[in-house]
Amino acid sequence: MAFDFIAEHLEERQADALLRQRQLVEQSSGRFIKVAGKQYLNFASNDYLGFADDFIEIQAQQLGSHSSALVNGYNKAQQQLEQRLCKLLGFESAMLFNSGFSANSSVLKALFQDKSVAQSSAIFQDKLNHASLIDGGLHSAAAMVRFNHNDLKHLESRLQKSKAKHRLIVSEGVFSMDGDKAPIEELFKLAKQYGAWLMIDDAHGFGVLGEQGLGSCEVIKPDLLIITFGKALASSGACLLASKQMVDYMLQYNREYIYSTAMSPLMASCTLERLEKLIKADEKRSQLIENIAYFRVLAKEHNLALMESTTAIQPLVLGDAEHTLAVANKLKEKGVWLTAIRPPTVPYNTARLRITLSSAHQPEDIKQLVDSLVECL
Repeated sequence: MAFDFIAEHLEERQADALLRQRQLVEQSSGRFIKVAGKQYLNFASNDYLGFADDFIEIQAQQLGSHSSALVNGYNKAQQQLEQRLCKLLGFESAMLFNSGFSANSSVLKALFQDKSVAQSSAIFQDKLNHASLIDGGLHSAAAMVRFNHNDLKHLESRLQKSKAKHRLIVSEGVFSMDGDKAPIEELFKLAKQYGAWLMIDDAHGFGVLGEQGLGSCEVIKPDLLIITFGKALASSGACLLASKQMVDYMLQYNREYIYSTAMSPLMASCTLERLEKLIKADEKRSQLIENIAYFRVLAKEHNLALMESTTAIQPLVLGDAEHTLAVANKLKEKGVWLTAIRPPTVPYNTARLRITLSSAHQPEDIKQLVDSLVECL
């Protein structure tokens, strides 16, 4: 029967404990989440600074931008947000996207859209890069070369063997599933040594890392920087920051940007308002650092095998997908909401509980989390 593969594949996912389902969230903050009438401690959010708890009061703005940015959808609110980000992060130009996935994948596709150029081009990607970066590389006309996670020697050997004229190194600033950081300075040096460009997706670093909260690239500026607004900013959308020439090139060839309705003026204004609060949020960042340290101390006392992460993302790898899902469900019974991350999001046999901490969490919340983990494991 036509399309019978749909039911078959769903049954396979169910049997392998890999079936994904949406949960209707009734209320959510940096600290709590309410689902089906029950409140839980929320350790599954990317709201690292607890800004989702803060309401924004802003003057009336248009909701819709009415068209794509290259028709008549580019407005003052978007321009102000772009210019502020350029000034803060030290870039010539910027362009907004409606999602981080769109930004990452479309930039890679557009950069190497010319097949004659792509024949002499290569994208060097960390093996643990986000799906949006991998998809962008796979759908690009350039060759895609993977290097072992944060392995500079392996990357250098790949660069040495490459005969490509145009070489782009791509990494995340903070890796979304492992929580560890990329060696930005060393990647930058390698890029310069081999005449390559460096692109960093700093979705999980921006707002949290750096002395001023400007992320993984606060000091070192890559050739292309992607930041997203749905994490520490607790907003929505993303931005590419680069040279004016690079942004002009994207305006010509980035199909997702050209053919998508531009970011809402309301969303751009709200994000700018939140951005001004974020750069002054030193106390929130300090509290987050304390919460991370406290969690790791408690986890060590109870011999929980955490990964080597000093960021808000603290994965606990359990291996088996079915077991990981069962533990996550047991935790919910104890009032703790955690996400069971399973393949294909992570490699097989590395299913994990992805614990994310926020400055909004209180010490008693973290203690309850660790006590519940010990009981459920």
